[in-house]
This record gives sequence, structure tokens and C-alpha cells, in this order.
Amino acid sequence: MAIIRLLIVLCLATPAFAQQNVPEIAFETVPNFLKYSPDMNLGEVLGVAVNSQGNIVVLNHPGSANAGPIWSNSTTQLLEFDAEGRYLREIGKGVYGIAYAHQIRFDKDDNLWVVDKAANTVIQFDPQGYVMMNLGRREEGYHGDVVLPTQAEARAAGGYLGGPTDVAWDSNANIYISDGYVNSRMTKFDADGNFLMDWGSYGTDIGQFNLPHAMQIDRNDNIYVADRNNRRIQVFNTDGKFLRQIVLDVAYPADYQPPFAARDPNRTVRESQPWAMCISNTTPQYLYVADNEPGRIYKISTDGTILGWLGKSGRRAGQFNWIHGLDCSQEDVLYVADMNNWRVQKLLLNP
Repeated sequence: MAIIRLLIVLCLATPAFAQQNVPEIAFETVPNFLKYSPDMNLGEVLGVAVNSQGNIVVLNHPGSANAGPIWSNSTTQLLEFDAEGRYLREIGKGVYGIAYAHQIRFDKDDNLWVVDKAANTVIQFDPQGYVMMNLGRREEGYHGDVVLPTQAEARAAGGYLGGPTDVAWDSNANIYISDGYVNSRMTKFDADGNFLMDWGSYGTDIGQFNLPHAMQIDRNDNIYVADRNNRRIQVFNTDGKFLRQIVLDVAYPADYQPPFAARDPNRTVRESQPWAMCISNTTPQYLYVADNEPGRIYKISTDGTILGWLGKSGRRAGQFNWIHGLDCSQEDVLYVADMNNWRVQKLLLNP
């Protein structure tokens, strides 16, 4: 067992990278657990979420092979399956605020929340599939093409979102959105959708972000933000006060096989980027965090201890090609949005 570095405010300088050794977690995959017809092949899968009934919603980018254009094309499906993997329905067809959705989550009442980084919206659907709330605002179509500011140029404005990435809730039902591809901040709304506050800016210092890509909140209202391009997870309280930092510094071989390059024994090995995150419903709770390379999932206690890891980059069963979403609502079961492999994998852990 290894303790990942908890960097407190007194140690803000970036320390030298030191690999740590932690045990590998055994697991098995459930082959072909989603049941759909051949004319429903998945495209890039960005998210997966499981509700209290065991129903599974898949955030799929199907593309438009016969329509186009290949660039600047909206593409999103929300596909619901039952607990046995049987296809049930599509949610959100034709909804105005869905264009290029980035993540999905269920809240405690089985409402489905869809975070759309292109439309700059976060939409709440009730269990029947009706829109209940919309946060942010889609740009009006008459403007034509919109040129996005860079992260350094962006100036956030209250409840207007700029490239949102994820959503979570605290124990008082306040809503938190990581606003990350254009803006570089965290936003907080009350349960009625009223904007309350934000924190963060573009940069590398503590409390700053370079693409806050995923987030989760534990039962003690600690907020975990995957600050992807800064290669760290920052932890805050509900007022935006920085508490600590977690770094994925588990040992891996320099000559591992990356998904889009050749093996290189001289590759620089450093902290990996946190891309996807979920938090368990168990007692105690655990974070599961995925990186893009070397393509692993890490089990982490809420105090920052890495308990184990599993998986590697690849295209076969049990391998991953850019994990973009995780669900760990069922004990020792992981649902993985395996983005570039165009699939969802169901993993049974043997910790």
C-alpha cells in the first residue's frame, strides 16, 4: 500500500517525481453485457451512469457517417439499458441544449444530469425523461460560427458556462459544475439553480486549473477535482478552500505500449493525468480514478492513499483506450466508458 503525495499549502513547489509501488487488483470483464442490434454500434463513449434500479445510461457519440460534416458536427445519444443490459430507450432526443455532451451523472433521486461542453449547458432529466432544469445557456444559432477564447483569454461570468465537464452535489443539494475547457474554474449553484459562487482561474498554482476534467464529492462534502493537464487532483471544501492535493505517481515501465505510439524504453515516466473519476457508495468510500496513459484505474481512499490499480492501455477486453467515464455505484463493480475503443466495459473486481 502506498500513500500518494498530499501536498499542502506549505509545499507548493512541484517536487521531484518518485514512483511508488502498489498492488495490482485482479478483475474480470463481462463480455457483451450490453445487448443491442448491429445497427446500433457505439461510437466514442464518453460517459456511463447507473441509477438505483441498476439501469445503465450510456453517453454515446455516434457520429454521422451518412450525413456529415465530419468537423463541427453535433453528436450525442443517451441510451438507457436495464440491469441485465437490455436496451430500453433513448433519452433527450432533440433537446435544445444537447450538442456534444461530455459527461452524465445520476443524483440521489435518479435524475439524470447531462453536461454538454459544446452547448455550455447542464441539463437535469427526471426519471421519466422530461427536462426539469437547465443551467448555462446555448449560444444562439444566428451568430454563425463562434470563435472560442483560449483558457488564458477566457473571462467567466457568473452562471454562464464555458466548456463544462462534470457535475456533482453536496449534502445540502447544492450543485457544483467543473467549468473547464474554456473557463478554468469551479462553479456552485443552489438546489434551485441559482448561481452562488465560483473559484479558480487558469494556471498551475494551488487553486488554479488547467482543464478541470472530472469531479466528485464525498459524504463529508470534500470536493475532488481532476485537474487534468496539471496532472493532479485538488481537494476543496464547499467554500472553495484548498485542502490538499493528490498525485497519481504509481510506478509503471517506461516501455509500456501506449495507444497511439510505439514502445519507447527512453520515455520519460512522470505523474499520470486524471481523466475520469467516480466515488463509491460503500463505507468507507473510495475514489476510482482513471488516467489516459498508461491506461489504468486506481482505487484511492479519501485520505489520499492509493490502494491498488488495474488495467493497461490496449484494445482487447480488459484493456483501455482513453477512459473518459466511470461508475462505481455498485460494490466491486466498475462500468467503464472506454472512449476510443467505442464501448462500455463492465468489470468485476476481486480486491
